[in-house]
Amino acid sequence: MEKRHAAANALQQGKGILRLAPTWVPRSFCVPGRRIKLHPDDYYVLGGQRGGIDERWLSSTTPAKNGPLTGKNEGLSAVVYRDGNTEQQILLKDAIDELKGELIGDRLWNQYGSWPMYSKFFDNMGPLPHHIHHNDEKAALIGQLGKPEAYYFPPQLNNHGGDFPYTFMGISPGTTRAQIKECLMNFTKGDNKITNYSQAFRLQPGTGWDVPPGLLHAPGSLCTYEPQKASDVFAMYQSLVNEAIIPEELLWNGTPKESIGDYEQLLDVIDWELNVDPLLHQNRFMEPLPVRSESEMLASGYIEKWVCYKSEAFSAKELTVLPGCKVTIRDSAAYGIIMMQGRGRMGVWEVETPSLIRYGQLTNDEFFVSEKAAREGVDIVNASTTDPIVMLKHFGPANPDLSI
Repeated sequence: MEKRHAAANALQQGKGILRLAPTWVPRSFCVPGRRIKLHPDDYYVLGGQRGGIDERWLSSTTPAKNGPLTGKNEGLSAVVYRDGNTEQQILLKDAIDELKGELIGDRLWNQYGSWPMYSKFFDNMGPLPHHIHHNDEKAALIGQLGKPEAYYFPPQLNNHGGDFPYTFMGISPGTTRAQIKECLMNFTKGDNKITNYSQAFRLQPGTGWDVPPGLLHAPGSLCTYEPQKASDVFAMYQSLVNEAIIPEELLWNGTPKESIGDYEQLLDVIDWELNVDPLLHQNRFMEPLPVRSESEMLASGYIEKWVCYKSEAFSAKELTVLPGCKVTIRDSAAYGIIMMQGRGRMGVWEVETPSLIRYGQLTNDEFFVSEKAAREGVDIVNASTTDPIVMLKHFGPANPDLSI
């Protein structure tokens, strides 16, 4: 089926809501935390060279940058639709390219010509290295976009905290550029000890953090819901984590080829003022905030909270529909959703939260809502008399409803 017809067919079948297939992504430098519902036999299904699957990408039109072994369409979400009696798939990127503003809204299409964000579950048993994401200016030197991101730690996916549920963030006030440069120059000498110059914060399920580009951070071992700009640019600045050596190529991962070996280039990626902010916790930590009066929402059968709200590049909400309730939820922008708990109906779709997913299996837990459907209102019915429906909703830049 021709792409335009397939995309229009999928949108019509879902009455403005697309069903998405799970998108699994391995990382060779990570050990899976085994909390993202993938079957225990499938975490290494792509082979030892690829590493374990510790990420599920959500509403993604962004290809994963996983080196020469990266699989075809790795990181890209697919839309599931029916063609006669069979289920077919089309990439969400292709559907958006064909339907444009009809799917994501004219505001986003006219400005970006694409869906400019995605989210993911990041599920690592241990901490990641202290690393950094480039801003637009630095990322442009290697043909990429900059990458702001944010964290929210869903209680449903954090039955255990992993090996190190603390995140190093920033650079301790008083640290000098020369001290950080020495750490970077010692990258190949074992432990470069860069986190000696950082500070760590204990991670708490049900809360989150804002991580702008240029901010050094070493994510801890909670399973993380991570909205971010549509980019996969990064560089690792810590050389030893949990006794695992980080390859030097990852230190220079975001550096133009002609500048590899120039440590000043690495230092210039760091937003120094942001990193040494004495109010780092106050300015970057995020408690969930109700979108309107909680008593008003509860009387209508639901509660909705902003969980990521400090970035212009994206935002995210947590929606809870109470047992046995039917609600209509309106938003001013297109968004992706992932089910965290419960079962019921959303528009024409059955929605349910799986307990266990085989690699390649389709689910009814991930969807993409067009701007038109979001504005008209999405009807959600909770089919359980005891269990709430909980879903996370990720939005693109400059959400018109966000006025915090």
